[in-house]
Amino acid sequence: MERFLRIDRRIIFAIIAGAVIISLILQFELPIPGSKPVLAVYKKIESIPENSHVMIAFDYDPSSKEELQPMAVAFLHHCFSRNLKVIAMTHYPGAPGLVEQALNAVAGQYGKEYGEDYAFLGYKPGGASLIINMGENLYTAFPKDFYGNDTIALPILQGIGSLRDIDYLFDLAAGTTIETWIVYGKEKYRFEFGAGCTAVMGPDMYPFLQSNQLNGLLAGLKGAAEYEALINKKAFAVSGMRSQSVIHAIIILFVLFGNIIYFMSRRTRHA
Repeated sequence: MERFLRIDRRIIFAIIAGAVIISLILQFELPIPGSKPVLAVYKKIESIPENSHVMIAFDYDPSSKEELQPMAVAFLHHCFSRNLKVIAMTHYPGAPGLVEQALNAVAGQYGKEYGEDYAFLGYKPGGASLIINMGENLYTAFPKDFYGNDTIALPILQGIGSLRDIDYLFDLAAGTTIETWIVYGKEKYRFEFGAGCTAVMGPDMYPFLQSNQLNGLLAGLKGAAEYEALINKKAFAVSGMRSQSVIHAIIILFVLFGNIIYFMSRRTRHA
């Protein structure tokens, strides 16, 4: 019995590694029910009429790509499949490459044209002051888009003067931008607002859900996987959650096994 308590940790590492490899190879399905905050975002996009304008703030950089890029891609799939107009921007200087990658890849699958169906305003510093500027006049905040085009001449922006004219704003955040959008944007300009964030930030966002300052929330890879399942576009997030779920199950089994062996060994010593 004692030898089980002194098992070589390399054996445990080998079991974990094997489980990850097997879960990636076998491609088995696990149930992914949509949680209430994720369903709220999904239902909001479903309820918006075609040709409505959705602004996506890509407020993350490559350090948070693994959690937030799958979320961005899934959200873009949903928007383009519903024929919504997508306007992208970012507060992060390291984000434009990720934005281009996601926008161009997904838009191409739906035959969407730049300037007509989607646009990328680009990166601009300022944080709260930029949001206030966008709330007053979008064209003074972004006179030109990421590619140097005059924003006032883009067909997609016709009829959009400020944040007040946006039908839904969705922030993909790796930092504190969700709070900034709420304080300086939603509360002042009264647009509908949802968000996605890294898993570690998720619990801090629930007070905003309870106060209805956020209409919905996607948190971490789990939130991205739920959204992929809801729109029937299972990809990276679902695959990642499969491996993560298997590892969590194995860790729980090891914890249970370790405790059982520990108490049995104590009973044997005191017998």
